[in-house]
Amino acid sequence: MSRIILVTGATSGFGKAIAEKFAANGWHCIITGRRAGRLNEIAAALREQHAVNVLPLVFDVQQKEAVFAQITNLPEQWQHIDVVVNNAGLALGRDSFEMADLADWETMIDTNVKGLLYVSKAVLPFMIARKQGHIINIGSTAAKEVYPNGNVYCATKSAVEAISKAQRIDLLQHKIKVTAIHPGAVETAFSVVRFKGDEAKAKAVYEGYKPLHAADIADTCYYCATLPQHVCINDLVITCTAQANSLFTYKG
Repeated sequence: MSRIILVTGATSGFGKAIAEKFAANGWHCIITGRRAGRLNEIAAALREQHAVNVLPLVFDVQQKEAVFAQITNLPEQWQHIDVVVNNAGLALGRDSFEMADLADWETMIDTNVKGLLYVSKAVLPFMIARKQGHIINIGSTAAKEVYPNGNVYCATKSAVEAISKAQRIDLLQHKIKVTAIHPGAVETAFSVVRFKGDEAKAKAVYEGYKPLHAADIADTCYYCATLPQHVCINDLVITCTAQANSLFTYKG
């Protein structure tokens, strides 16, 4: 088989766009997600449109046993994973610290931090055995500046940044690249999820300026993943032109 990428959270947004970008360039794809029907639809479309092999794995990255059961038991022809993109993640709620829902906090921690750790740990033995591989962690500008009512979401993305730095140091001996990509405002279902289905609030986030799109992040992942073996982008922040960081966006 040619090169293989594993993408978590591939049923929508960044994950779907990343899978499409790599498949369009001839990469075989392992795609994961919680929604079996949607995941299988995307797998079928990738196969038909790009003539690549696609392996859909249905699991929630929060579930440690499911993550390891699926990844450690991959068929041999799928074990040569060149790139893993830890994309699965979410924001829930936009509440002041004292008003926030504990369940929202736990879901963000379990997905954004623990899920990333589980998937990375499960994939690493395949990469270490080959002395090559690339881990791409999707962070956020929220890792760089804490903003009002962002509290635990910002904390989880700060953790992604710290974990990425630690992985980069510890995995040097195995010749494994690690890249953290920190997007700013990107118009996907992100805000709909954050505001728990409130379409009006979600739409308002992107009014008055042109945000990034999921394809922009996919292009960035592909660029980082296809650099020469001796080149590694460790940490990358990407925003739309109208946004300076998590705190400053020009609308007009």
